Amino acid sequence: MLGDTAVAVHPDDNRYKHLHGMFVVHPMDGRKVPIIQDAELVDMSFGTGAVKITPAHDPNDYATGKRHNLQCINILDDDGKMNANGGQFAGQPRFTVRKTVVQWLDSKGLLRGTQDNEMSVPFCSRSKDIIEPVLKPQWWVNCQGMAQDGIKAAQDGSLEIIPSDFEATWYRWLENIRDWCVSRQLWWGHRIPAYYISLEGEKAGAAGTQYEQMDRWVVAKEIEQAQDEAQKRFPGKKVTLSQDEDVLDTWFSSGLWPFSTMGWPNQTPDLAQFYPGALLETGHDILFFWVARMVMMGIKLTGKVPFKQVYLHSMVRDAHGRKMSKSLGNVIDPLHVIEGISLELQDCSKLLMETELGVDLSLQCRYSWPLMPFMPCMPFMPISASEALSTTFGPTETITRTAVILTPITAAATTTMVMVITK
Repeated sequence: MLGDTAVAVHPDDNRYKHLHGMFVVHPMDGRKVPIIQDAELVDMSFGTGAVKITPAHDPNDYATGKRHNLQCINILDDDGKMNANGGQFAGQPRFTVRKTVVQWLDSKGLLRGTQDNEMSVPFCSRSKDIIEPVLKPQWWVNCQGMAQDGIKAAQDGSLEIIPSDFEATWYRWLENIRDWCVSRQLWWGHRIPAYYISLEGEKAGAAGTQYEQMDRWVVAKEIEQAQDEAQKRFPGKKVTLSQDEDVLDTWFSSGLWPFSTMGWPNQTPDLAQFYPGALLETGHDILFFWVARMVMMGIKLTGKVPFKQVYLHSMVRDAHGRKMSKSLGNVIDPLHVIEGISLELQDCSKLLMETELGVDLSLQCRYSWPLMPFMPCMPFMPISASEALSTTFGPTETITRTAVILTPITAAATTTMVMVITK
């Protein structure tokens, strides 16, 4: 409620037609909050038919805010407490403030009552903490041109997808591609090769806040190059550079794999001999997340499709239809490989050999394995990812920076699960 910037009603709802174009007053700080009409978000039959809009803390509200040009007010800090925009509730933890706001409304005679409603609450898969949507600046890559290259490669035969049934999936993803958020708030990964310029004696907006200035960002392979560029932009002034703390999306780093392992960007004998490759074998579940990224980046950075064929194997799933994952712990027990397995499980192995290409298989075993006490790590890539960004994706070409990401806020979490919506 503290971050609400509008109240939405359905344009055909006769109960509120006399209020179209008017305002309500926010009870906490006296702000004028517009009453907007939105047929896409509002269900007239649900509740009062009037919906408060919080663009900075809900993906649906954010989309509504974009349609109506609403203000985004972030009320949470990185510790999950109310920031200065929370007014008298600043500093209170997120779960505490839910109660104190209700108590405050009741004390002012403004509370009409409470009612339980079923809703979907997102949880972090690792920490099991509740995810709170929060506005965060991010780096984005415009993929429209690269997607068209990927589509053309499949159409002209430069790339063959086996089985061909998955060509429809390939085209559907690439024809409807959106800007790609390539920044992540994680500890491990290729650090974003972008540097923010601060000038001595000025009180400019800090990086990562709503006051940051886009012309202060420099993308470069090394800090020395970034320093030279900063001096060109601000001659005669003392500049200080701070590198973005975010890291690149794992799929961005993985997308470099076919050629970075051969010594790219240097024109090495291995690159000349072994790139492009002949065949990629992988699961169909990452046809877009990995395969398409490798194809797009391979064509963009080397001018060549990274492999001639993509062979998509079947997926082995557990009794609940979930694919086998080290994170879930529902994988094959290595002890079975070492000590042997029962005839029951041996029949499962025979079934695996006979399954049709590309058809998922549900494997029913007698028990489920517990959650593994570790998480998988991506092997180090022998290439600085800054090469891919700074040499081709220049700041004025395909890299853009906008400000919407939804992240969990928890001091206990060791990783960040994210939901991304485009601006």
